[in-house]
Amino acid sequence: MLKQSLSQKMLQKLSPQQIQLMKLLQVPTAMLEQRIKEELEANPALEEGSEQDDLADVGNDSDEGLADDNFSDSDGDDAREDQYELDDYLNDYIEDDPASYKLRANNYSTEEEDKSIPIPVERTFHDHLERQLGLVQFKDDRLEAIAHQIIGSIDDDGYLRREPVAIMDDLMFAQNIFVTEEEILGVLERIQRFDPPGIGARDLRECLLLQLYIKRDQEELEDMSLEEWDSLVLAIEILENHFDEFTKKHYQKLQNRLNITEDDLKGAIEEIIKLNPKPASGYSSSGSRSIQYVVPDFIILNRDGELELTLNSRNAPDLRVNDQYRDMLRAYKKNTQGRRANKKEREAVLFIKQKIDSAKWFIDAIRQRQDTMYRTMYAILQYQYDYFLTGDPKKLRPMILKDIADITGLDISTVSRVANSKFVQTEFGTKRLKEFFSESLSTQEGEEVSTLEVKKILEEVIAQENKRKPLSDQKLQKALEDKGYNIARRTVAKYREQLNIPVARLRKEL
Repeated sequence: MLKQSLSQKMLQKLSPQQIQLMKLLQVPTAMLEQRIKEELEANPALEEGSEQDDLADVGNDSDEGLADDNFSDSDGDDAREDQYELDDYLNDYIEDDPASYKLRANNYSTEEEDKSIPIPVERTFHDHLERQLGLVQFKDDRLEAIAHQIIGSIDDDGYLRREPVAIMDDLMFAQNIFVTEEEILGVLERIQRFDPPGIGARDLRECLLLQLYIKRDQEELEDMSLEEWDSLVLAIEILENHFDEFTKKHYQKLQNRLNITEDDLKGAIEEIIKLNPKPASGYSSSGSRSIQYVVPDFIILNRDGELELTLNSRNAPDLRVNDQYRDMLRAYKKNTQGRRANKKEREAVLFIKQKIDSAKWFIDAIRQRQDTMYRTMYAILQYQYDYFLTGDPKKLRPMILKDIADITGLDISTVSRVANSKFVQTEFGTKRLKEFFSESLSTQEGEEVSTLEVKKILEEVIAQENKRKPLSDQKLQKALEDKGYNIARRTVAKYREQLNIPVARLRKEL
């Protein structure tokens, strides 16, 4: 049996303004200009330039406290008088048709969700292969279709990860073309001669061998010394027949099996390490890996021992609400004095009100973005003052998101949004903010130090080790203990992996 009942619940729901602020906090400075341009194009009530009056408060004066020095209020009293008159005027329309305005206002966040940063048009690696394919003549269209299918299957590193059988199925189901595995391998051999060398390989071994084969076939014997030629031939022999021993750096086994000297082996290995394991690395990919240039969000300057923090000027754009929109509201008010507005006039006023509110929300969000970013970075600067003064990584203090949240009074999630996507320019280089956050570790004296400091010491120890006999994780742990850091072997292994440093056996050099 169905029943009707009334109940009260307390729910926490983000307003459109809060959603917009969170989105803007995540946008780095390099993308902020584009985001502002998108808003300027979408909202004619928003324009560039310094605010000359209190137009942003038309229809709502509850957010006056958000204004700062970048947005002046030179005509505040007159504007407020106009505002109260316009409020009364707008309220007449809102009471006549409350649902339409509220629906339009709430739709703002949905429109915001659909905005995305445009992808720049670039000449990709696959375009480079397709241009080379246009110079190749095939005896029939089937072989050309195979070539296009192979090129489309090559990944952004330059490897062909799909099996010939899968390519056969693709051609059969998508294009109704029946081919054999031999035909696919024959076309693949032609594509593997394309530039860059090593393209179309199915694994690392084949990629390196393709580059060596091309070098062997293209180089004239008289252009190479006998020693260089021997190193090239030996490198091919190692990759063809002893690849496993090579990757595991079992150099003594290689010398014994090939009956060669250490100098011979060293020459062959030097020939191999000149090769490119990712042939497509010199080209932009089809989208997600395009080059992104870092634009710092903050700048820290050392003024005779005093650190000065400033926001990048791109973080403080001059925005205002278009004066014409307030004039339009005044005109509607004047034209409808003494009579009830018709439906078209009500719709026009509600549209103008929506655009003004949207512009006001955006300007306020930009202001709050500036304030939040500055407060967060200033707290980080004070917390890590010694580091920013000297640039010594050993001066970094243990610092977690909660430390900065407690200082600023911001939520931890807000601090996280700022730290994950923002950069600061110092005299020691441009750094990502999240690099300054780390857990703590106790020394033998009981002092709390940053894990970043321990990682820096670990890097230095590995850099100074004898490369003929690299230190194991156990020996690295002992070396750190000797320097006063209490650390377990498993933790050393974890930090080494985070630093992208291989195990001792793979660090060995001849």
